[in-house]
Amino acid sequence: MPETAHPRAEITLRFLAAPTDAGRSGSVSAGRVLEWIDKAGYAAAAGWSGTYAVTAYVGNVRFTRPVEVGELVEVTARVVHTGRTSMHITVDVASGQPRTRELEPATRCLIIFVAVDEQGRSTPVRELVPRTLGEELEQRWAARRAELRSEVEAAMAGQTYTDAGSAPRVVMRFLAAPTDVNWGGKVHGGIVMRWIDEAAHVLATQWTGDANNVAIFTGGVRFYRPLRIGHVVEVEARLLHTGQTSMHVGVHVRSGDPARGPEGMELTTFCRTVFVGIDEDRRAVPCPTWVPVNDEDRALDAHAVDLVRIRERFGD
Repeated sequence: MPETAHPRAEITLRFLAAPTDAGRSGSVSAGRVLEWIDKAGYAAAAGWSGTYAVTAYVGNVRFTRPVEVGELVEVTARVVHTGRTSMHITVDVASGQPRTRELEPATRCLIIFVAVDEQGRSTPVRELVPRTLGEELEQRWAARRAELRSEVEAAMAGQTYTDAGSAPRVVMRFLAAPTDVNWGGKVHGGIVMRWIDEAAHVLATQWTGDANNVAIFTGGVRFYRPLRIGHVVEVEARLLHTGQTSMHVGVHVRSGDPARGPEGMELTTFCRTVFVGIDEDRRAVPCPTWVPVNDEDRALDAHAVDLVRIRERFGD
């Protein structure tokens, strides 16, 4: 780390991608990469704040190239901007052959953590003051991302998801297990993002009739409340829009105490993800077209298109 850099603002995790990290395509699954992003982000947030921290938001994650099993992986997380209690962290994932150690970028995103005290209440963090031109530019970039996030969240908040919609959907239900726990005793954000990826993958597989599909984008991942061990978890993936090769999927994660029944289920996380089917050469292939049939379908289809336009306007 350069001498001019902030101490404890950056951390890099290094490891080998294992066979157990692979998805159906043979490469490391997007869900596993999202787990790595969350873990590195947490390490940077905890190092900066000196306290426990929780995932609040994960910005646009674009998977530009696959991470292969057996590759050396570097996940670098760096605090680039702070709010009163929040830490905005860029996370870069790169991978390559261990024998050459020539690593190529695989994805980059912005993740936001909030520092909390022993009672789980948000607590102030020290301010990050840029010391170099590079740090100042990164801080400006993070502030610009905040504008994008606000516009995306406003667009998402205005949408209605009910049983009146006729779009294809998949619902997965299970109990949150002790193996899903994080250092604060709750399910960590990386596990939740892996569940999101898995539910969207099942939906894409059912829609295309082919399991050879991969996530190319995950964005607007908003964490509303913690998910506790032993709670019933419901992950619902719904098709929102199809392009020539892409499937835009909205995913809601709900959870609750099983003793309270269905009325105890609360929204935990929501996001949008985009999948494409691929051939043996990992080239995108056309997917079946979904045609909205009622008002809710048409509204959600238009909403998915609008989100693409918003991100294009911000140059994302």
